[in-house]
Amino acid sequence: MAKTSVKVRATRTPKFKSRVVRRCFKCGRKKAYMRDFDMCRICFRELANDGKIPGIKKSSW
Repeated sequence: MAKTSVKVRATRTPKFKSRVVRRCFKCGRKKAYMRDFDMCRICFRELANDGKIPGIKKSSW
């Protein structure tokens, strides 16, 4: 989990557009971030397995 100060810094508007850091809203992780869901892959997998993301289900073949 990211520190609270790091999360707050990421929410501020940056001086330049290229400095935008997108973070997971749940845990604050910046790596493996998925824009479509606004969360990281770890939180995405947890919520998808619990069935809390509509339209997403675990694939099997």
